[in-house]
Amino acid sequence: MIPTYSAPIMEKQRLINLLASYGIRNSVLSAFDIIPREAFLENRLGESAYEDRALPIGEGQTVSQPSLVAEMIQALKLQGHEKILEIGTGSGFQTAILSRLVKQIYTVERIKKLADQAKIRLKDLNVKNVTFVMGDGSKGLAKHAPYDAVIVGAAFSKVPKPLVEQLKVGSSLVMPVGAKDWQEVTLYKKVGKGFQETLRMTPAHFVPLIGKYAWPQERLD
Repeated sequence: MIPTYSAPIMEKQRLINLLASYGIRNSVLSAFDIIPREAFLENRLGESAYEDRALPIGEGQTVSQPSLVAEMIQALKLQGHEKILEIGTGSGFQTAILSRLVKQIYTVERIKKLADQAKIRLKDLNVKNVTFVMGDGSKGLAKHAPYDAVIVGAAFSKVPKPLVEQLKVGSSLVMPVGAKDWQEVTLYKKVGKGFQETLRMTPAHFVPLIGKYAWPQERLD
């Protein structure tokens, strides 16, 4: 169920104004205006929903700060017709924003509790263009490839090879890349069978991507 806390309208408007000042454009701004961030947080954190900072969602995970989510999504230059792959469902907030901007989302999460909570939240918000998958996000989701875009909400030292393979030629992938403790959000473009870096966007601190083609769990325990 959606939490009972309802953030004041002025709090959301301040965030929208902040995003606009950072250069976030109309379609992405509209999605942030429509989707209630407080619906993806515990009631005790509801008063912080429209602060521009990451917040805990349980299981050692976080929901990223809104400006970073907006910047990553805008970098993909979505037009509305896309089929995209999201790695790391988390709370489902980014998934919900994306649902307003694309035709179909396949979202992969490795933590069952988070995936189950996200499903309930998006159902309560009447979001219908999302397919949830439990699994190793570093493997991508070959069953529904190729994708028009890929967005990754966890960090590794490089882009996992399966994610490149599952992306359409000419399309983009955005992901935090670097060390376990500090990364740069980077935009890549698929070129032939490989890819090229097109933009280093911003320093960031994401939770690690865990899986066969990323950090092994035993190295993080």
